[in-house]
Amino acid sequence: MPDHFTIEKECAGTGGRVGVLATAHGPVETPAFAPVGTQAAVKTLSPVDLTGLGAQMVLSNAYHLYLRPGVDVIERMGGVHSFMSWPGPVLTDSGGFQIFSLAHLRSIDDDGATFRSHIDGSEHRFTPESCIELQERIGADIIMVLDECHEPGERDYAESALDRTHRWAERCVAAKRREDVRLYGIVQGGLFEDLRERSAAFLSALPLDGYAVGGLSVGESKADMLRMLDATAPHLPKHKTRYLMGVGSPEDLVESVHRGVDLFDCVLPTRIARNGALITRTGRLNIRNARFHDDPAPVEEGCECCTCSNFSRAYLHHLIHTQEMLGYRLTTIHNLHALVSLTAEMRRHLLNGTFPQFREQFLRDFTPTDEHVRRHNREARTKRLREKPESF
Repeated sequence: MPDHFTIEKECAGTGGRVGVLATAHGPVETPAFAPVGTQAAVKTLSPVDLTGLGAQMVLSNAYHLYLRPGVDVIERMGGVHSFMSWPGPVLTDSGGFQIFSLAHLRSIDDDGATFRSHIDGSEHRFTPESCIELQERIGADIIMVLDECHEPGERDYAESALDRTHRWAERCVAAKRREDVRLYGIVQGGLFEDLRERSAAFLSALPLDGYAVGGLSVGESKADMLRMLDATAPHLPKHKTRYLMGVGSPEDLVESVHRGVDLFDCVLPTRIARNGALITRTGRLNIRNARFHDDPAPVEEGCECCTCSNFSRAYLHHLIHTQEMLGYRLTTIHNLHALVSLTAEMRRHLLNGTFPQFREQFLRDFTPTDEHVRRHNREARTKRLREKPESF
């Protein structure tokens, strides 16, 4: 297999770059956004839909697939690509974040994590070695080390979790067996710049194929998130992929590409779609609002997605209010198209050398979700995680 990541061009005046990831199931042109199909399915969409949207890679989750349907079933079906009929690359999250979200159902020690299934309460054990074996058996193209994710908090805990994450990363490297699978490390360190730098330096010394920035989008402010990216990205190997985990707001994608991030995934576009929230180039639109009751316009003028090409705001308003499944499908198509096309557009501007002007114009036109809404979402998410782990 050729080198995993090739940089085609760097954009002067920014950290942005254009590249290509080589995988066993085809290339991924970066910057790229990967839709999340936690349980081997992107909610309401088929692989044909995803291909039509321009999606190049999907993310699935080892924790959820381990519990249901089980690794044996996926192996008998020929691996995750055959199982879900997706021809392109698949990235799997090791389950570290899901174990973090099981605060009331798990215990962590230096060897690994013991947890109870959120489905039936059965007890399970994850170690760095078992997580690598699990992901290799699933058949993913890109797999993640097991890490200890945590909410922003005390420095002592952040440092302890960081040291454990580093020891686990070394064990994951030693446990990897398949040559056709790429292994990514995960930078942690909470909201402490020096810990982020330490983590980037430690992981950069390991024979990893790419580097993810983890532990963000877990309740911190946008300013803190960007501050941690500024403290991390310059210390990662330039010639390897940089992957920002779980971040998917349009303005965050633009700012992160500016800082040298290549790859993104997030449940945001699919989750808010099911609540009638739609992503546009100027901000978020709530199709539930009464003003859309008889609005004949598409969600966004100029958008080329199937939803905007064929259906009105009035129709989507009706579908979401009546809880018709078609409504969830159409809003999901639009939101994923918005992010996939945004990363493709950023790629074009990076190639043309016009990304700085694009970024300036985009941020001028885009209105982020109000802070009070973000705070409400964080509180709701915290409550949800207490009841059950994150299920996308």
